[in-house]
Amino acid sequence: VLLAAQLEERVAGVYADLVRATTGARRGAAAAALREATVRSVRWSGQSVAFPGLAERVDEGTGAAGTTPSAAASTAP
Repeated sequence: VLLAAQLEERVAGVYADLVRATTGARRGAAAAALREATVRSVRWSGQSVAFPGLAERVDEGTGAAGTTPSAAASTAP
């Protein structure tokens, strides 16, 4: 059961990247697939996250959808 939840979380990450990278009908389809993968993950694990598809990237030291923060974005004003 936990393996199924982990697989759905990883699939959600791929769909989140696709949502970020596309526009139009493809983006809508990717968003729908992201939502469906998230629902399946929650059903398997009984737990949810605030931003599905992005939570696993917090541990990787990158920002949203796998982007690396720029030096300008990380400096204080």
